Amino acid sequence: MNLSTLKPAEGSTKTRKRIGRGPGSGLGGTSTRGHKGQKSRSGYSQKRGFEGGQMPMQRRLPKFGFKNINRVNYRPINIEVLELIANQKQLSAIGKDDIVSAGYARKNDKIKILSKGSLSKALSVEADAFSKKAEELIVAAGGTVVKA
Repeated sequence: MNLSTLKPAEGSTKTRKRIGRGPGSGLGGTSTRGHKGQKSRSGYSQKRGFEGGQMPMQRRLPKFGFKNINRVNYRPINIEVLELIANQKQLSAIGKDDIVSAGYARKNDKIKILSKGSLSKALSVEADAFSKKAEELIVAAGGTVVKA
């Protein structure tokens, strides 16, 4: 075996298309760009969303509303769920980690306690936010509210 006899495998290489090298090549003249028009000229580049002069989609569709970049999304948890967790785990204080371990929220969720349901025992509840009525119900049952 000799280095000068090495060749690439059969069919693994292709000769590149040499455009604009005279009529004998079969690719001279218009150089595969067709006749006339914007796309045949040098320096042509199409803008994103360009639809050939037709009114583009982003200008045809109606626009309304806005997205508030300061919006805070809370995971809503009802008082009845707190009662359920407290009874299952025999707890007198419920924190965010208890709600997460019970599977009602994820660890990075902000939790807001809502007032659906009722409390039968005093609970100390820790969460990011509380509705007014939920806060009243927890305090009325003899519990405390801790905002995290």
